[in-house]
Amino acid sequence: MSQLSQEVRWFVREAPDGWENLVSDGMPRILGRLLSMRGVEKDEVNGFLKPRLAELSDPFEIPELELAVERVLQAVDRKERICIYGDYDVDGVTSIALLSLMLKEYGLEAGTFVPHRSAEGYGLSEAGLERCLGEFGEIDLLVTVDCGTVSNEAISMLKGRGVETVVVDHHEIGPEGRPDCVALVNPKAWGDCREYLCAAGVVFKLAHGLLKRRPVEGFDLKSVLDLVAVATISDIVPLVDENRLLVRHGLRVLEATSRPGLRALLKQTGSEGRLTSTDIGFRIGPRLNAAGRMDEPERALAALMTESGGEAMGLAEELERFNRSRQQLEQGIFSEAMEMAREWEDLPIIVVGSRDWHAGVVGIVASRLMRMHHKPTFVIAIGDDGVGKGSGRSVEGVSLVEAIGACRDCLLAGGGHHMAAGLSVHEDRMDEFREEFARFVIETCSGEDLVPKVTVDAEVELGDLCLDFLGKYELLQPFGSANPQPMFMAREVWLVESPRRLKNNHLKLLLRQGFDEREAIFFGGGALDLPDPPWDIAFTVDRNVFRGRVSVQVSIQHVRAALPRGV
Repeated sequence: MSQLSQEVRWFVREAPDGWENLVSDGMPRILGRLLSMRGVEKDEVNGFLKPRLAELSDPFEIPELELAVERVLQAVDRKERICIYGDYDVDGVTSIALLSLMLKEYGLEAGTFVPHRSAEGYGLSEAGLERCLGEFGEIDLLVTVDCGTVSNEAISMLKGRGVETVVVDHHEIGPEGRPDCVALVNPKAWGDCREYLCAAGVVFKLAHGLLKRRPVEGFDLKSVLDLVAVATISDIVPLVDENRLLVRHGLRVLEATSRPGLRALLKQTGSEGRLTSTDIGFRIGPRLNAAGRMDEPERALAALMTESGGEAMGLAEELERFNRSRQQLEQGIFSEAMEMAREWEDLPIIVVGSRDWHAGVVGIVASRLMRMHHKPTFVIAIGDDGVGKGSGRSVEGVSLVEAIGACRDCLLAGGGHHMAAGLSVHEDRMDEFREEFARFVIETCSGEDLVPKVTVDAEVELGDLCLDFLGKYELLQPFGSANPQPMFMAREVWLVESPRRLKNNHLKLLLRQGFDEREAIFFGGGALDLPDPPWDIAFTVDRNVFRGRVSVQVSIQHVRAALPRGV
């Protein structure tokens, strides 16, 4: 079902009272409105538009970071055997690379280990630790990154074997409380700590603390912000406060990165030049993630750590092949899941699963199904033992955490966030789970929650979209979670000429509103039944550079037949 064949409601968000007070000389009024809608106060405008690294907080504000710094420097002085154990996603491998690089600056070569998703699972699993200890033999100190907070049993086992542990993480603490480690460096594990960093962001804080206690001559901590930016964007943590500051400056570092692997990935994906969070989220991140999804996470880590340009190009090509395989796998599962979903199309939810599906891509498929049908969705890969592991994605107004709680009697495990979660369920109870999940949604959600919505931040005229506007507007970047790219709306827009169809059902359009004309792109628009003009269009705005010429890129997100103003 296309988005145009469903009932879709458009809403224009109201700006807070007094938003005009944020508008200063030379600032487009629309920018003041958008700042106000992001909760920016008048005395915060300059800091938001031009954040400075000098505004970073003291790393030692994070509890137990001092303990971690002392233990790591002790290992450096004693030349102990250290292993860095991290997760298999982008945040995990960038965290390993960053900490490994930092220890090398102190003259210590650390071992690195990444578990395999399918055979060893997430975190300090028994299988993962068995392989890790088998490869490295005796270890004095294990530093976990992007995992470890809930690994109480494994950390106690390591302590019994004479291995001390430092945990550097950003996940919620488990019901068993703090693990028996030397230090738990995790802002989310302490109730009085408000920071929501990705794991690489927490490793950056640890690196900052190490350098404050023992500076390294000639080393600039700013040089690792490319890794932090890639991780922060890819892990979809809120791009506000320090995260936004780190990504803003990290993108500029990434544009001129000295890391051969990142340079190779940027070149291969055509992401050279001025970078945005979109370049990372849709081009670089997926290729690094693909290695972990295809059970080859070491290749992504190698791409980040290699110092050889030739090796970097080979690794980039390998990651590209992994990504293509992931895309083919994903498309096959998506097609099968679409067919399965039709059997329960009258339900307000989607729950589908199969023994033939790869657990590494079910989250991506769940996101696509959710967006297409605007229904809370779980896609489940069932193992040979009959246990299914699923990923869920939701719509505004439906909490997956609460849904899992309501369905816990028919689940083996589950948890996550309101909009994205994971669960385990035996295949014999999948039908029961589907029924209970549907009942939860029917009983707790209004019909409005399940109606697709287009939420517009501001109405503009096409004539407003000039290069001067673009320069001011880009100060709102980087866009991402909690700082989303603004959605604009223009009314009564006409086609100057017939749409030009590009590959993958994309459309190139020339639009006119009054006397003003603008080019636009409509990704996937060729697969939709478009109404006759004039249109109302909802769109985002980006910078487009073609053969050295800079222009405003209008990217259409939604189209409807033009309605009278006020409707």
